[in-house]
Amino acid sequence: MANTLHIVADENIPYADEYFSHLGTVKKVHGRSLCAEQVAQADVLLVRSVSQVNEALLNNSAVKFVGTATIGVDHLDTAYLDRKQISWANAPACNAHSVVDYVFSCISQFAGLWQQLLMDGHSVGIIGLGNVGSRLQQRLLALGIKTKAYDPLLSDTSLPLDQLEQVLACDVVCMHAPLTNSGPYPSYHMIGMTQLQQLKPQAVLINAGRGAVVDNQQLLSFLQQRPQQRVVLDVWENEPQIDLPLLPAIAMASPHIAGYSLDGKILGTAMIYQSCCKALAIAPKPLANEQPLIPFEIPAHLTAIAGLSYAIKQVYDVSEDDRRFRAAMTAAAGDAALAGQYFDELRKNYPERREFSCYQITNSPQLNQQLQNWLGASGFVLAAN
Repeated sequence: MANTLHIVADENIPYADEYFSHLGTVKKVHGRSLCAEQVAQADVLLVRSVSQVNEALLNNSAVKFVGTATIGVDHLDTAYLDRKQISWANAPACNAHSVVDYVFSCISQFAGLWQQLLMDGHSVGIIGLGNVGSRLQQRLLALGIKTKAYDPLLSDTSLPLDQLEQVLACDVVCMHAPLTNSGPYPSYHMIGMTQLQQLKPQAVLINAGRGAVVDNQQLLSFLQQRPQQRVVLDVWENEPQIDLPLLPAIAMASPHIAGYSLDGKILGTAMIYQSCCKALAIAPKPLANEQPLIPFEIPAHLTAIAGLSYAIKQVYDVSEDDRRFRAAMTAAAGDAALAGQYFDELRKNYPERREFSCYQITNSPQLNQQLQNWLGASGFVLAAN
């Protein structure tokens, strides 16, 4: 079967050619406008979350394998794929660390927030303990930060779970629930006016999960009543045509790029490549070698909290994403279609971002011990003494 497959791939899946070209021909397409005609002769379909993969797309096609280079699968009609015996795979946890890095960068944007979390006993609430939420909790606990977590679908956990009301009462609330519309605990619009009003006025709400988990219209109404509430949105309802009037009320905003580290993207491609080879009984080629660590230093005179914030901002300053996003949406001048186009262009042309674990603090032995501990717990690599 090698060298005979017809592969259709979203143009924004990195290294698709490098991984898949030895299996056959790779045709790049625009994921958001993917149509049945484009996949009719395809053996393999590679997508991201912007493509809806269902019967309307695949009926009468030759597709044998569908791979999505994402954690979530809410854009795949998995029941249809299973019924038609079309193999499929996602890339669980591929960009989980990237999203956690995003949350840490957001925390660094708010003056005094690390002090409150690390020294004053404030807490972080996490809604959804899947691939991202569990890793966020692990990193926070390694820092000694108090956490509360709500996940009604999780039963086997070593840590106690909390009620939603308890999580909403935390000082930082992070949304990482998958988007579901059915079942005993559907997450669609699970955060509306009633839940928003339970937030502390000084709390920070961060949604880097799925846009429709938070009712955006009710969020706007809430922020009009409580404009001082700090809200961070990376995901939005009806992407790419977001609710433009909501943007000015948001403290930090970005175009669904929390998981867009280069490392997470490459891992996602590698994971669906391995799954494709397994599904089609093809021997995979060796994966690319790991990249060398990126060295950088932290000024030795900084306090532990200042040093941690400095390191995070040096590696990834989310305020740059916020600035670019607002500039693009302003340039759209209220034109929803143009704003949607700019939204997608920002994602397509996103600057290369590496994860914390790719950076080595070369002068870490000269830093105070508390800072060294926090840097290591945050994911940075410390130089040997």
